[in-house]
Amino acid sequence: MISLLDPDNPNEPFPPVEQAEVDPDGLLAVGGDLCPSRLLNAYRQGIFPWYSDDQPILWWSPDPRTVLFPGDVKVSKSLRKAMRRQEYRFSFDQDFPRVIAGCAMPQPGREETWITEHMKNAYIELHRMGYAHSAEIWEQNRLVGGLYGVAIGRAFFGESMFSLVPNASKIALVHLARALEERGFGLIDCQVYTPHLISMGATEISRRQFIGLLDRLCDLPDDNGIWKEETL
Repeated sequence: MISLLDPDNPNEPFPPVEQAEVDPDGLLAVGGDLCPSRLLNAYRQGIFPWYSDDQPILWWSPDPRTVLFPGDVKVSKSLRKAMRRQEYRFSFDQDFPRVIAGCAMPQPGREETWITEHMKNAYIELHRMGYAHSAEIWEQNRLVGGLYGVAIGRAFFGESMFSLVPNASKIALVHLARALEERGFGLIDCQVYTPHLISMGATEISRRQFIGLLDRLCDLPDDNGIWKEETL
């Protein structure tokens, strides 16, 4: 049975993830709010919000889980060629609000967005608190792609990405993975299966394996220095 969360009790515990629905895969709870304490509690337990404007807040923990181990990121020949273009510049946290706005824009194959205004504001607040981060790709001074997510301990929970030019989001993901590997991060959570992510080295693991990794990685010391590094 799907649990109903109290929006006035942000510290309310989530039900065990083993209680998530099989169909639709991973639906665990409905309601609550997107306050920082509830969001951070959710991520630590392998739960994330995903819903549209005409729905209540829906919380998910699918099985299997799609993850990218940073050292396993794949760079195709065509992507390697694109990365050598000198006019592309990579950065962290230079314009988080514009990145999340870019991710919310309709794109080919994704005409409707699940990133509501409510959700934008919630993650901007997490960014202000030092938990949510963006990776940007610039062409001269123009933001042309990027991604954002949440970092807890040495785990990074990817949320969404966007591209205004070919390969921009892929380049951002490669740079992010390499930087995270150097700093000892153990995984990038990709949430659900997509052929795009699998082609870049992501894999599916069981929910039990995923939760076991989170139990270890989220308790490691945060490494906020990575987000303050100079542009690569």
